[in-house]
Amino acid sequence: MTLTLLRHSVQTVTLGGTAGITGGTLTVDADALCSHLQTRDDRLTSIQIGLAVPGDATRIVCVKDVVAPRTKKAGKEPGTGTLCVLDNVAVVTCGPIVAFQEGIIDMSGPGADYTPFSRFPLVVLEIDVGDGVSPHEHEAAVRSAGLDAAEFIARSCIDADPDVIEMVAWEPPHGGPELPRIAPELPRIAYLYMVLSQGLLHDSYVFGRNAKDGLPLAVDPRAAFDNAIVSGNCVSACDKNTTYHHQNNPVIAELLRGHGSRWTFVGVVISNALTRLAEKQRSAAAAVKLVADMNVDGAIVSKEGFGNPDADLMMILRGLEQAGIKASAMTDEFAGSDGDSQSLADAAPEADAIVSVGNANERIELPAMTTVFGPLPDVTRLAGGYPHSLREDGTMEVELQAIMGSTNQLGYGRLSCQEV
Repeated sequence: MTLTLLRHSVQTVTLGGTAGITGGTLTVDADALCSHLQTRDDRLTSIQIGLAVPGDATRIVCVKDVVAPRTKKAGKEPGTGTLCVLDNVAVVTCGPIVAFQEGIIDMSGPGADYTPFSRFPLVVLEIDVGDGVSPHEHEAAVRSAGLDAAEFIARSCIDADPDVIEMVAWEPPHGGPELPRIAPELPRIAYLYMVLSQGLLHDSYVFGRNAKDGLPLAVDPRAAFDNAIVSGNCVSACDKNTTYHHQNNPVIAELLRGHGSRWTFVGVVISNALTRLAEKQRSAAAAVKLVADMNVDGAIVSKEGFGNPDADLMMILRGLEQAGIKASAMTDEFAGSDGDSQSLADAAPEADAIVSVGNANERIELPAMTTVFGPLPDVTRLAGGYPHSLREDGTMEVELQAIMGSTNQLGYGRLSCQEV
């Protein structure tokens, strides 16, 4: 079975006129989109739609989610069929604060260097909800609006000729303990994909279900590209996996690229990071067993969030290594602004192959911006901000923790390092 991606490369975005894409210009009918969203959900009392363009003096505050516009053209099974994909553009939802763990996107200046979302045009939905809507319902309404908007925009381009047609073929390789291996000279690699699922505005959704239920689960890796995983959490902006990150997971993309030439990619196990210790132990043990049953040589592990999810990560790494599976993981650090504090909340001797994606406590000065989407004063209440973050002249100081995607633990970021 093959997943066909009809890729459209977006160069510019305009609001108004006939919706669709022509010559790299995506036109969004903002009035029709606004009407569509408010008709579908009466919790949405106000929707302002604007554009954020790379290089402009624009700041987006209290970002809830980032979503890549894509829609199914043919097929129903996630990871197969035909998908219309709009590249180099995203839908961003923002508005009054839901939880302190939301974030900032700057389109220019030093903050833009830390977020991947400053590199392409963004369709920004600034959304408010009615009085009396609970924080959980507020999050649900805005999350659904972002997904609906991305689908609506992609649907307007579904019959346009794509710039690139990409065929993503993958079949689960045979070769359990009693079966012969395919390409026996290549190492067999699995990917263990942790998603946050702790309630209290820290949820994710897999195949339409809350990730607290039904996981761990072995899945076709291509399902992630096909909107199978949706962000529903307000974890700190730096290491939150937005829906966009899930749709463009670089670990899965790289493992698919090397499948059959550098390694045998045996599949993905999605695991949940829960709250209670006993739940963490059960989930980690079940995830390790699923990976071990694939008869693999090695595994790559990614996590989401920080603090108590570090315990989930260490349980998984310990279990994999004790099962004879070489394991490598990616994580960010919370090592204090000077980098001298303990980086993680937990550790294990078996965790001896860790890739750091950055220190979220590093501080950064941000200039004032001409255009601001979202409630600027709420910067002082964001994780990574503090009461004196925002100055009278519009400049601010925050930790990288406040910048969307700055230390993303899937490796979808802009930080790098060099040996000195």
